[in-house]
Amino acid sequence: MKADSASAQVVDKWTPYRKAQPAESPPELVVPDAIPKDERVWVPVEENVWFRPLLMCASRGYWMNLLKVRKSGVLSRHRHPLPVHGYVIKGQWRYLEHDWVATEGGYVYEAPGETHTLVVDEHVEEMITMFQVNGAMIYVDPDGNTTGFDDVFTRIDKCRAHYAKNGLGAEFIDQFIR
Repeated sequence: MKADSASAQVVDKWTPYRKAQPAESPPELVVPDAIPKDERVWVPVEENVWFRPLLMCASRGYWMNLLKVRKSGVLSRHRHPLPVHGYVIKGQWRYLEHDWVATEGGYVYEAPGETHTLVVDEHVEEMITMFQVNGAMIYVDPDGNTTGFDDVFTRIDKCRAHYAKNGLGAEFIDQFIR
């Protein structure tokens, strides 16, 4: 009897969930080529700076993307009203306001309210970091005066415009929107 019970547990363990998923739940998103083979997927921010959308969560107001930088210098000074998470895939970067350096394989948590100036140093040929940005990036001058912003909706718009121009089609971004 015990052998039968153990066999049933093994079978149950490998049996997929039998019930329907919630009707209101959006489909999962699997991005098999997070670092894409097709360079057109990278959306330009400025010369030698791009982002690659992974998830544009319009229903929750956040986005996941890869940031790729192939230049040295200051990228932006910005503030976040909500937390940001980052994982450095390649290269390194830092903030002028701190003494730490985010290096390959490292994780960074940015607290809400923090204002910082992102820098890629000269010796870094290429930096790629995955960021989850919640809420917005509010661009500011050194005194904190607002100079612009990005949120999930401005990012979606930038993607639509870029993909419409480069032949992927404006609707290419739709696969990443939840």
